[in-house]
Amino acid sequence: MSDVLVDREILLGVSGGVAAWKSADLCSRLVKRGARVSVILTESAHEFIGPATFEALTGRPVHSQQFRAQEHFQGEHIGLAYRAQLAVVAPATARTLARMALGLSDDLLSTTLLVCTCPLLVAPAMNCDMWQKPAVQRNVQQLQRDGVHVVGPCEGWLSCGRTGMGRMAEPADIVQAMERILVGSAGCG
Repeated sequence: MSDVLVDREILLGVSGGVAAWKSADLCSRLVKRGARVSVILTESAHEFIGPATFEALTGRPVHSQQFRAQEHFQGEHIGLAYRAQLAVVAPATARTLARMALGLSDDLLSTTLLVCTCPLLVAPAMNCDMWQKPAVQRNVQQLQRDGVHVVGPCEGWLSCGRTGMGRMAEPADIVQAMERILVGSAGCG
């Protein structure tokens, strides 16, 4: 087992998609490897998974509201961003990818990601037809040009009943991608 995650501050952004349940597994894997994880749930993520799950896994409060400080007097978006040594968004829905590509800051997750100076990884997850849309592909390409790392999506069975590209990468694969990024950015954080 690699120790690259031990004592690392990880920011986990969870956006609203069926794959949000995999984010709990990802969070658990990170904590087991010794990472300190802070979680931001988007408003739509609350429709798929609750904060109690992540609070139990991390021992930390879950953040959702942009203007309700829980830990950081300067605002959650400042404290969470500056504390993070790596930020990962899993699942990264088409909406979240678009917000990021356009530099929007209309919720806590998008605002925090704009403040982040650490490496950023996204794990897209969506319907296969959504994934293939030119607008989504442009957004992903823009994020990659901006230095954002991407893992997945994968091909497989989707919750819409179809099989195709759009399935979120498995948590173990996301952890491996995170480790590669941290090893490659040894000077960060």
